Amino acid sequence: MQGSRASGEVPVWDLLVRLFHWGLVLLIAITFVADEGAKWLHEPAGYAVLGLVAIRLAWGLIGPPTARFASFVRGPHEVGQYLERLRRGSAPRYLGHNPAGGVMIVLLLATISVVGITGWMSESDAWFGVEWVSALHSASANVLLVLIGAHVLGVVISSFAHHENLVRAMITGRKSAGLAADSALIGEEDIGAPTRDRVPRDAPIR
Repeated sequence: MQGSRASGEVPVWDLLVRLFHWGLVLLIAITFVADEGAKWLHEPAGYAVLGLVAIRLAWGLIGPPTARFASFVRGPHEVGQYLERLRRGSAPRYLGHNPAGGVMIVLLLATISVVGITGWMSESDAWFGVEWVSALHSASANVLLVLIGAHVLGVVISSFAHHENLVRAMITGRKSAGLAADSALIGEEDIGAPTRDRVPRDAPIR
């Protein structure tokens, strides 16, 4: 029945995505806490982070629908439209990542990769002591901290805007099904579509 509520919750985030997310949180925290003063901990944690990113990149191509980049990476027009609607308080709810969340994921993965690769380079024979490598490593680490803060803020805003606990969802892997008419969104084709207030990509903001 159109507009009626679906009962219960539906699985959204698979186990690998959740392990990646919380493993990344732990390892990045270790790298910042240990810093250069405890290289015996800082460096292995950094290499582990790069390993997790490599796994996530592969999973973004071959994993289940909500894990795939194709389901949540959007173009500038759609991202801008979503942010404008969010500002107006009329942003649609997405079962998977919303367009702004997709941008944040790409930025985080790219920045983490730069931090990790320059960290490895700074300890290699070929690049040890090269000033621009160390400078880029430090600068990208600072950018990463800003992005993490923005990510946390975005999670809080989305949680309040759509009345759901996104932190809990990333732990359990499940979210409210939303409207029953949209329960098909757990399918492969429409996982990146909003669960309500569906708008074509080129539709003007009203």
